[in-house]
Amino acid sequence: MTTKIQVVFYSSHGHVYRMAEAVVAGVREVADVEASLWQVPELVPDAVLEKSGAKAARAAFAHVPVAQPEQLAEADAVIFGTPTRFGNMCAQMRNFLDQTGGLWMKGALIGKVGSVFTSTATQHGGQESTLLSFHTTLLHQGMVVVGVPYSEQRQMTLGEITGGSPYGASTIAGSDGARLPSENELAIARFQGRHVAGIAKRLRAA
Repeated sequence: MTTKIQVVFYSSHGHVYRMAEAVVAGVREVADVEASLWQVPELVPDAVLEKSGAKAARAAFAHVPVAQPEQLAEADAVIFGTPTRFGNMCAQMRNFLDQTGGLWMKGALIGKVGSVFTSTATQHGGQESTLLSFHTTLLHQGMVVVGVPYSEQRQMTLGEITGGSPYGASTIAGSDGARLPSENELAIARFQGRHVAGIAKRLRAA
């Protein structure tokens, strides 16, 4: 049977979206695994998005369908992507997760694999705190949390400034948002997708 993995993200300027595409690509490297890409609803008023430049940037992934909380129950694994907001997940993702109380009541996500990736403006802008605090919600839902083991040695590189940690893939956007995910960061994201897919496939088979 096909293992189903949902990649659910929020992106304001496209950095998390690019990482999400890499995660999906990694998932699709595993046989008999199906990947689908979703975004959570926007909460910021259009005028604010336009002023920040996010409205134009978001046009690049306007084709990605909007997720509904109840659909998470259909997946064998969910890989979430969120930018960092002051060391935590963004409000859009928090709002989405706050609507999964019904799933929690039914235990609908217990035993499913959960994983997270992120983006920050600066090298020490809260990547690890965002990933770790996100894990708390997944654990409350009874999910099996999966990160990026050190077999993915790209996270240990010292030859460049790069995201990536045992808690999940990450990228650094720069304070002006001009830096795009590097090939090293995208490779870690692809690894995360592939790694989660392999574990979810084995759990489903069991």
